[in-house]
Amino acid sequence: MKQIIHGADGTPDSMQVGEGAKPQPGPGEILIEVAFAGINRPDVLQRSGRYPPPPGASPILGLEVAGTVAALGEGVSEWKVSQRVTALVPGGGYAEYCVAPAAHALPIPDGLDLAQAAALPETWFTVWANLVDLGHLKRGERLLVHGGSSGIGLTAIQLARHLGVECFVTVGSAEKAQFCRDFGADHAIDYKQDDFVQKVKELTNGEGVDVVLDMVGAPYLQKNLGVLRRDGRLVLIAFLEGAKGEFDLMPVMLKRLTVTGSTMRPRTLAEKAAIRDALLKHIWPEIAAGRLRPHIHATFPLAQAGEAHRLMESSRHIGKIVLQVKS
Repeated sequence: MKQIIHGADGTPDSMQVGEGAKPQPGPGEILIEVAFAGINRPDVLQRSGRYPPPPGASPILGLEVAGTVAALGEGVSEWKVSQRVTALVPGGGYAEYCVAPAAHALPIPDGLDLAQAAALPETWFTVWANLVDLGHLKRGERLLVHGGSSGIGLTAIQLARHLGVECFVTVGSAEKAQFCRDFGADHAIDYKQDDFVQKVKELTNGEGVDVVLDMVGAPYLQKNLGVLRRDGRLVLIAFLEGAKGEFDLMPVMLKRLTVTGSTMRPRTLAEKAAIRDALLKHIWPEIAAGRLRPHIHATFPLAQAGEAHRLMESSRHIGKIVLQVKS
């Protein structure tokens, strides 16, 4: 099969279409003929040697795919060959065929094509697990999302609207701010023009927010604690600008704050299956009804995977970037 390989230098230029062995599904797995694969920040980190795949996972890049079931592993009964699916995978997405745990696959929601479906798993698994399961976000609360125009950010805006949560986002331009407002955010703050802590305090009469979803890391840590109100929760999902920093612990004690975080890829099969089941129950009907939707910024053919990664690293995009694997 065709697949993307990359060189030891870890640059986008090293990404090329190569040949590899077609994988076979093991017990509890399905083989997917991939039509589209989503591009995500962890792919960029893995390519550059900073995020090795977990034991047993394919070394090929790619954590989410959409396509059709090509074969069933032993014991799989919930899927049929030729059925259209999208799935969260531990690796292997940038290829013509990819193995996925059957319990991590989802049907294509009505009204979505395969490109849109490939943009769903990684962001929805991540946002649900971190905001609902860890952040305990609930109706009537306030949420601040950094990187509001990213795939994660737009998904968090959608979840906030679904839950009845007032949503604040930070972005890096007026264009992105307007897009986020149009997409459903209640407030969009251009961090290059305004201090987000001061702006949030102004918009909330000095109260702050209940949950912060942060992918920036160390430089925002103290500010995030400052913008949270009593019993607030800071949820960390990435460290785009550094993982190490110093901060004053006093706000944590005085305001009874919770600081938590997680990664998705190392979670157990059962943990990911539980998230899949929650999405299937609560989110997939909303997507099928048209009340929630993904936004795809750009689609690249498989041979231009390096260009797709350059766009991801530039942060010029709004929403998701996907690869078209099957022409």
